[in-house]
Amino acid sequence: MVAAQDQDALAQDFVQFAVEAGVLRFGEFRTKAGRLSPYFFNAGLFDDGAKLGRLAQFYARRIVDSGLAFDMLFGPAYKGIPLAAAVAIELARLGRNVPYAYNRKEAKDHGEGGTLVGAPVQGRVLVVDDVMSAGTAARESIALIRAAGATPHAVAIALDRQEMATEDGRDVPHSAVQYVRGQLGLHVLAIARLADLLAYLQRHAGDALGAHYAAVLAYRQRYGVD
Repeated sequence: MVAAQDQDALAQDFVQFAVEAGVLRFGEFRTKAGRLSPYFFNAGLFDDGAKLGRLAQFYARRIVDSGLAFDMLFGPAYKGIPLAAAVAIELARLGRNVPYAYNRKEAKDHGEGGTLVGAPVQGRVLVVDDVMSAGTAARESIALIRAAGATPHAVAIALDRQEMATEDGRDVPHSAVQYVRGQLGLHVLAIARLADLLAYLQRHAGDALGAHYAAVLAYRQRYGVD
């Protein structure tokens, strides 16, 4: 396990990387929940080898530093597929070689068939995804993993938005991460949280990035959860 300040340093480095890569942007963005957000995190823009490799390093460090015990990785289609593959490569480079698998959106009716691809899904499974908006993708992954006879154990994500989820178009007093932890019983590892983004912006007070601090703070005060 690493000290809290080292974990915070990892989060700060990740936020800086996401900003420099153009993955984390500021302005006005409409979310799936219909909220007007002052920032937008688009993991699909980790779109070349260098950025994907660096992203995998952040995931692997957070996973290793957590001390979490698990047996394999699972990447939910579609964004989770390259993430799980890249993280598996980085974990192997660090001396932790684990199998990985992923799912198809539609079942294949020829060849090996089925919806699961890769290593046999067994043991304690760590799901690798980008963000968690409503917990829907986590529930789908849990169902696939359990159907294969394995144990859904944890989820690793890049950013925890730390904001209220929505159900039937209404805000609920918990985040998707809290739901997955509390109701579904899975560990959740996040490379960074909205609180880390705020700390990063506060450190940049007086420059162009720091100018976004007030808007992001106001959004957290309106929609945030602890």
